[in-house]
Amino acid sequence: MIGDSGLRIRRDELEPGIVQLTLDAPGARNAIDDAMAAQLVEEVGRLGADESVRCVILTGAGEAFCAGGNVKDMLAGRGMFGGSSAQMRQAYRAGIQNVPLALHNLEVPVIAAVNGVAVGAGLDLSLMCDLRIAAEGASFAESFVRLGLISGDGGAWLLQRAIGPARAAQLTLTAQTIDAAAALAWGLVSEVVPAERLLPRALELARVIAAHPPLSVRMNKRLLRDSAAVPLATALEFAAALQAVAQHTEDHREALRAFADKRPPRFVGR
Repeated sequence: MIGDSGLRIRRDELEPGIVQLTLDAPGARNAIDDAMAAQLVEEVGRLGADESVRCVILTGAGEAFCAGGNVKDMLAGRGMFGGSSAQMRQAYRAGIQNVPLALHNLEVPVIAAVNGVAVGAGLDLSLMCDLRIAAEGASFAESFVRLGLISGDGGAWLLQRAIGPARAAQLTLTAQTIDAAAALAWGLVSEVVPAERLLPRALELARVIAAHPPLSVRMNKRLLRDSAAVPLATALEFAAALQAVAQHTEDHREALRAFADKRPPRFVGR
């Protein structure tokens, strides 16, 4: 699917079970429009339905990870930036807001490999992923207030869960830009690497994740996601239910046998 602005997403299978999605509009610094949001939701749906996929890497083509919303569309009043207030509200709900919902519900882990600027919706997109690593030249900004806007794609919910309410408020209300070193210090990313090491390092992490029992990985991601927003008692009940499922899988039994036999396990995803 390609929108009028040429925005699109490229999908590459790097290795069996490891898929890379690339925001592929470098001329627009990978800014998001309705077409890109729709395609991303479609791709995430396919990934979730494909039991052979064990890990996903999300990155951007060119010098930017994602420059946020498309300013040309804002100026022209197109897509999610057009129509009455009621129409715009519905456009957000039916459009870009499906991206955080799709990534939140995706049980396959996603690594954001932030190769350059990640501002506004671009920062929020990285927050929708499970792990974030950054190139040394990457930069981050929750920049909506500069344009008189708010984070309509869930940034207010995502950012403070990643770095805490105080720093989230600082980034949101000042719209300041922070570099990769500050992002690491604040816990926004888990690693910073030289630019030429970004994708190789993301692949290394993906390989480690993909080597584990895929059902267990998916359940662990689901438990992390759902436990973050519920009381402890509810999280414990959910953990008990998932553990009961995990302990009846073939891969769990294979892991125990491999441990006892002192050999590498052979997981089959059942």
